[in-house]
Amino acid sequence: MCKETRIFDILSVYCEKWPNQQVALAKKENGVWRKHSPTEYQELAKKASYALIELGIMPGDKVALISSNRPEWNILDMAIMQVGAITVPIYPTISKEDYRYILDHCDARMVVLEGVAVMNKVEEVRSEIPKLDFLYTFQNREKYPYFDQLIAMGETHPHEDELKRRMNAVRPEDCATILYTSGTTGTPKGVMLSHSNLMNQLYNLRHTPAPWSKVAFSFLPICHAYERMLVYLYQFLGMSVYYAESLATIGSDMKEIHPTMMSAVPRLLEKMYEKIVQAGMKQKGIKGKIFKWSLEVAEAYKIDPSKRSGWYNFKRMIADKLVYSTIRANLGAEHFDIVVSGAASIQPKIAAFFSAIKMPIYEGYGMTETSPVIAVSNNNPHGREVGTVGPALPGVEIKVEPNGEICCRGHNVMLGYYKDKELTDEIIDAQGWLHTGDIGYINEYGQVFITGRLKSLFKTSMGKYVNPQIIEEKFVESEFFENVVVFGEGQKFAAAIIVPDFNFLKDWCRQHQLTFATPSEAINLKEVKERIAKEVQKYNEFFGDTEKIKRYTLIADEWSTANHLLTPTLKVRRKNVGAKYQEVIQQMFV
Repeated sequence: MCKETRIFDILSVYCEKWPNQQVALAKKENGVWRKHSPTEYQELAKKASYALIELGIMPGDKVALISSNRPEWNILDMAIMQVGAITVPIYPTISKEDYRYILDHCDARMVVLEGVAVMNKVEEVRSEIPKLDFLYTFQNREKYPYFDQLIAMGETHPHEDELKRRMNAVRPEDCATILYTSGTTGTPKGVMLSHSNLMNQLYNLRHTPAPWSKVAFSFLPICHAYERMLVYLYQFLGMSVYYAESLATIGSDMKEIHPTMMSAVPRLLEKMYEKIVQAGMKQKGIKGKIFKWSLEVAEAYKIDPSKRSGWYNFKRMIADKLVYSTIRANLGAEHFDIVVSGAASIQPKIAAFFSAIKMPIYEGYGMTETSPVIAVSNNNPHGREVGTVGPALPGVEIKVEPNGEICCRGHNVMLGYYKDKELTDEIIDAQGWLHTGDIGYINEYGQVFITGRLKSLFKTSMGKYVNPQIIEEKFVESEFFENVVVFGEGQKFAAAIIVPDFNFLKDWCRQHQLTFATPSEAINLKEVKERIAKEVQKYNEFFGDTEKIKRYTLIADEWSTANHLLTPTLKVRRKNVGAKYQEVIQQMFV
């Protein structure tokens, strides 16, 4: 019988199995790494648990954490679950109305938050959250009790016997957390995941990283199921978890810690790739020629060793000595094991490039409702290939319905939506199959391919179905395009909203002696319009007449999580884009 059956069991096992590990959690603040050893982590979680008991937090109570990635988040997460309560992680970037809805809907008794902006939003809606008894801040804001005071309370009010009793009473099948899906449409739904849901993920992913991989770097939101599960996995495997100071410091942070593993979303990897390529292309003479040749070698990389010839391997070895090793050193990625890419599909050339320079890309697929992994790349034969998200996780069944929808069943399927049995029954059928809403197929090797969303499909006025996701993913392979969203329900043709990649466009304008004053002015330059038109024509050639983009509008706005046009994992919120640009879209079909 395995010792770890509840998430908080990870803590004691971490200290027992890796007693010499000096850093369990670390966060860079004001330029300095603040580190916690496994023992310190465990002791702080225990003191926080005592404090929660002292405050009267009971088993089943909901405690919300609203914060960016920081060790205190993990400490409280463990403490909450140790006392039998339920962690409700919430994004620190959502609206006041979303805070009101989520905190009220989950019956939150306590909130611990970070940042003045979040504090102000929660204060405004606090009177509408009847069960909220306690509001704490992570740092001293001189207004509410804060984290250090919570720990001090635990020190002066130890409840050892009660904590042991409560920990022993927690069952693997009990709800450990409720995650409210950010989603791309609709009202947030509270996904209930059990300790068993999450622990099964860890057991079935434990062989994916190499045993020597011991330094993990984290910058994606830990309140998202994807990053949170990976952070649990890092701890489960005795790795050090280093949190980036901010998204702006990712590069410098990596150079300092030299990680062996991290997760990313495709858009961030694409931006990293573009930055590397732009810097390399600026080199002149023989250095420039060598870089271009090395780039071609990298983009021709095949994951399956049997598909790489001896001549290719020789060229790659030369390219590694001349170019790739320098790129890795500049990234602080000299000894990389895995980059886990999820949330959306990645361009083949990007996956090939990073794998070739010894930062292997492993793709995965899932959703919050599946804890979150359904399928993931592995090191077995046919376990990893560009364009596929890998085979099903062990213990998870996958089938494809006649309409192309992917369904799964197994230990990863959620307990259900909190307070919404009707919605739960809609997504999980009587046989236990969870209907993902994604469409795709499975090949003869069991590799899963995702090709779109059922709800995104639309039918033209000619009765032809169009899968916009396939078109969008192809178009954003262009260096000119940041985001592309295709519309055309009930219309004669497909049209698109296009946001150019303005960093690339600025360089292009400079190379062509054009003045780039603002994004709005740039997209109205005659030369830019002509060049974009050529790019649209180029990518239209990949599609049949029904799928070609016949009309498009260039948008100069920045899309972000703050204006709710992107999810926290940088996926486009199609419904929000359609609402914001409703008149623009209608005009394209006039």
